[in-house]
Amino acid sequence: MMSLRTIARSAPRALARASTASAALSRCQRTSSSLLRARPTSFLRTQQVSAFSTSLYRRAPAGEVDEELSAKLASEIEFENDVNQNEPLPASVKDFLENSPFKVEDIPGKEDVTLTRTFGDEKITVSFSIADLHNYEPDMLEDQAMEDELDDLESGRNSQDQRGAADLAQEANEDLEAGSDEAAVPCRLNIVIEKPGKGALNVEALAQDGAIVVENLYYYADPKLAHSTDANAVHAAQETYPGPPFGSLDEDLQILMERYLEERGITQALALFAPDYMDVKEQREYMAWLKNVKSFIDA
Repeated sequence: MMSLRTIARSAPRALARASTASAALSRCQRTSSSLLRARPTSFLRTQQVSAFSTSLYRRAPAGEVDEELSAKLASEIEFENDVNQNEPLPASVKDFLENSPFKVEDIPGKEDVTLTRTFGDEKITVSFSIADLHNYEPDMLEDQAMEDELDDLESGRNSQDQRGAADLAQEANEDLEAGSDEAAVPCRLNIVIEKPGKGALNVEALAQDGAIVVENLYYYADPKLAHSTDANAVHAAQETYPGPPFGSLDEDLQILMERYLEERGITQALALFAPDYMDVKEQREYMAWLKNVKSFIDA
């Protein structure tokens, strides 16, 4: 899934592609018509000299689309700058950065964000990735059904209530727009709590709608199994008994585990911060990508 900002980006591109395709088709039609109108002798002369056209091609400047592409990239950068100027840092991000005990490690050019802190003798690491913005695919069945109903209403199938159908369609559209504004992309959290010589707890959770939802809880005698992306470590982690699904545990045990995490900073503030910061970082990375690509094209 893409964030609302990303969806907004794609709309003008789709229109541009459609316009480009239409222009290309028009050029092809004009070219075909001119060929049909050409005299046979003219056509044969073109065939005879075509073997020497390569010399003209060699003299043509390389990268004829470079200038147009650079201008388009500049337009995209200007558009994003205008959007950013009118979009302040979310309050959830500002408050978390100022008041949270976690240290935020955000390396430009990387998809992952890491939060670290100590709690007594424990080292706590929370990580998430902006890749969730692109991988998220919400269930669109209900929206599609609503759109089908709107199509029926707007087509005026019920002629007696045509005015009422239009009003209902407009109201339904407004509801859909309001729902899309409220929808939040869930952010997957990988939480690791380590104790010296005692191994690590690895918690897989979801930050969504201001809440932390625990999905899985693992214990590793070797903390490296909770962090490392090395193939051997990943294989060893997969062979470790994962424990039962968190939702199947005794309800009191679930509540106590959630309180255990809250004491270590896995709170509502983090649940609000992670999805919002994920969107902020994606915007920064997109801007850097645009500038890097433009710099390469202009070089």
